[in-house]
Amino acid sequence: MPQLVITEVAYLIATRLGVSAEVRFIGDLASGTLISEPVRVDDWLRIAELVARYGDLPLGTVDASLVAAAERMDIKAIATLDRRDFAVVRPKHVTAFELLP
Repeated sequence: MPQLVITEVAYLIATRLGVSAEVRFIGDLASGTLISEPVRVDDWLRIAELVARYGDLPLGTVDASLVAAAERMDIKAIATLDRRDFAVVRPKHVTAFELLP
């Protein structure tokens, strides 16, 4: 999970599932059950390209960081609640992402 995504996920968990679920999420990060992926220097250019290309969605920095990390790590499936935007995005390494759930 790209580090930029953590804040967004924590917010969604807290607002939809409550504080105790957010605390469990943070605990999973602390224990290594979930692993955060840093945004690398080369990712920033790709993030900027994606934000510009999909500006009409709009695909923001957080979502673009997920695409950039998935491309770099050859990940073909993305867990998202934002199916509309990710269904439109065309990554470099596959025709389209498999969207979960």
